[in-house]
Amino acid sequence: MGELVPAPAGRAAGPRQQAVTATAVRGLSRFAGARGVPPGREFLLDYDVIEAFCVAGLPGRASSTRGTYRSALYRLATPVHGEPGQRGTPFAGAKPPPPYSPAERAGLAAIAAAQRDPAKRRSALAMVVFGIGAGLRPGELTALRGSDVACRGRRVVTRVTGNRQRLVPVASRYAGRAAELARCAGDGFVFRPGRADRGYKNFVTSFARTLAADPAAPPLTLSRCRSSFICGHLAAGTPVGELLAITGICQAESLARYARHVEGAPPKAVLRAWDKTRQAR
Repeated sequence: MGELVPAPAGRAAGPRQQAVTATAVRGLSRFAGARGVPPGREFLLDYDVIEAFCVAGLPGRASSTRGTYRSALYRLATPVHGEPGQRGTPFAGAKPPPPYSPAERAGLAAIAAAQRDPAKRRSALAMVVFGIGAGLRPGELTALRGSDVACRGRRVVTRVTGNRQRLVPVASRYAGRAAELARCAGDGFVFRPGRADRGYKNFVTSFARTLAADPAAPPLTLSRCRSSFICGHLAAGTPVGELLAITGICQAESLARYARHVEGAPPKAVLRAWDKTRQAR
């Protein structure tokens, strides 16, 4: 198994990410060995082998677990075979999270403001501001520093780092708060500053569970915050190409998960046709 996980990559990952990767590699090795795939890295980390393992080799596992294992194995495969040539298989059961209603968004802001600890209050507010206002994913929020947020005229823009680098204009309603949070953070992390295992996949979710809130209020989750951002742009008629660019989504068809929540949004067939037109260019 050690041959599949290079030492530098292992040291760079947090302990929880290392554990997930090790589990995925063991499962892949057993799956491939039972089917006569040679043990070399170039064979085991072939994207087709990984896809077969994630689709057929994890019976009973949740779609989120399959996706987590695939992401871990893809990270190992990229240095060996380069970037994958096609999109991974969509896993059944990955339902689109509903966006927050306007009333729920106001409630989330109130929950964030009600936290007694100032650092906890700012981190909760960062989830709302950069989730609903900029559509960041958990890993992107975790990596966000104050220096990644800049004012450009009347706009506030967030620079997203990592594998899907992009510039995201913050929604005007949240721009002032975004700039304020960035000033407080300086060059440090905006969300949960200080030393922490930022590679832990539930780093944001675990924090959200500790927030003091009315049990009847909807829980604060970054997936619903991001859904609110995407659905807001779909409702506003943001051009598909622009929306893909600011969300870091690769294919227009993936927007169909969110479009079902928005009246008048492009149907899946239109989004699929958009992808085909772009590929033909």
